Amino acid sequence: MKIALLTCQRLPDLTPADQLLIPELAKYNIHAQAVIWDDPNVTWTDFDYLIFRNTWDYYEKESQFNTWLEEIKYLGIKTLNAIEIIEQNKHKFYLRTLEEKGIKIIPTVFIEKTVQLNLVEIIPAHWKKAVIKPAFSAGSYLTEAFDLSDIGKINLQYQQIAKEKELMLQEFKPEITTQGETSFIFFNKKFSHAVNKKPAVGDFRIQVQFGGIYTSITPSTALIQQAQTIVDTFPNNLLYARVDGIIINEEIQLMEVECIEPDLYFNYSEGSLQRFINSILELISK
Repeated sequence: MKIALLTCQRLPDLTPADQLLIPELAKYNIHAQAVIWDDPNVTWTDFDYLIFRNTWDYYEKESQFNTWLEEIKYLGIKTLNAIEIIEQNKHKFYLRTLEEKGIKIIPTVFIEKTVQLNLVEIIPAHWKKAVIKPAFSAGSYLTEAFDLSDIGKINLQYQQIAKEKELMLQEFKPEITTQGETSFIFFNKKFSHAVNKKPAVGDFRIQVQFGGIYTSITPSTALIQQAQTIVDTFPNNLLYARVDGIIINEEIQLMEVECIEPDLYFNYSEGSLQRFINSILELISK
């Protein structure tokens, strides 16, 4: 069997963590290799499966990525996660759907494309601080946190973006700076491990490239069950899902469910790489 581990141009050989998948899969007579998703020279029908791993530039190439997904769907090549999941997950308005299903999300205003952005008119009066970002984004792309006193400046800054992209306005929760964000990682819809991520002092972004500090944690059974409920809203098979949220009063307030290209933090949980391999084997044998 031949599997493409999908990546991007700036990570042609995958991240060091995901490179470990290649020799591990070889033990099961599976030939896996890193393949750049938008490389025009790739013959996709050469592969039995495509596994999304480090496609970390898809949100910068929105139109191209959407066209490529259509091509893969047309060719009938199997992917993990499934194309249907990728199509749903790439646009963060899926959070609205989850909220309608009873999942508690960070308080969010969903903003359709508009030529007349007016944040003053739509922001809830009781919010003291907010975060704004495109719905098609990742890694703090075009993301700003702001006090309401700066809303005029932010409105001006996002006027052009609002014409081209749907936006999300979220209430800034101060707990992100004190307690951080918690990621619950699931393989084949089974809980594997969890990691807490705190931002650097004076920042709100938890990504390691911005100085975020990561720690392996053992969440309560109740919190794991809450994350499980979120994962179980997906009808399809899920090779992986990462549930990211802020925990307030022992309740997850969901920030996002990463099903496209998240870091799975293998190095923070012994045995997690093998659990991931086992999940691949389970799903490709169906």
